[in-house]
Amino acid sequence: MTTPARDGKVRCGWATSAPEYIRYHDEEWGVVLRGDDALFERLCLEAFQSGLSWITILRKRPAFRTAFAGFRIAAVADFDEHDALRLMADPGIVRNRQKIDAALSNARISLELDGGLDALLWSFAPVHTTRPHSPAEVPAITAESTALAKDLKGRGFRFVGPTTAYALMQATGMVDDHVSGCWRAGQSARGA
Repeated sequence: MTTPARDGKVRCGWATSAPEYIRYHDEEWGVVLRGDDALFERLCLEAFQSGLSWITILRKRPAFRTAFAGFRIAAVADFDEHDALRLMADPGIVRNRQKIDAALSNARISLELDGGLDALLWSFAPVHTTRPHSPAEVPAITAESTALAKDLKGRGFRFVGPTTAYALMQATGMVDDHVSGCWRAGQSARGA
């Protein structure tokens, strides 16, 4: 389902309930994103979103970026117990010790990857996807996201199940799930 907005643009239905959603939909969601640190940020934010609304994460993202040193993998990998306690005391982020510990551990693992995080994540991007015509056609998981989650877990990553992996794929342009009729549909470099 697509919904026209005041600006006349037709967007995916989920993207119209708040200004943050509109900006995220129009400027980021489904846009090809490359780079180890940029993808690490998205991986972390998707993990922190688990069980919460994405709008909560969008609104807290500036605080997350400050608290996690701009999500620079090398910096986060050096965080210690003192940093974990500092993060737990930061009201600007989601204060969940398991998710914080996962982010720190995932940074350390990312730092050790041969070829880097970017190459690993993008190696699971599907070659071709079909444009969904309605939200009901947008999957929550796919064979690729399941394989990605399994690979990441096998390497020791945490908070990276198939649903989180697919949300990451959508957010970073590995797939383009803008529904037919949305003004952004097909504008990803990967297309659909």
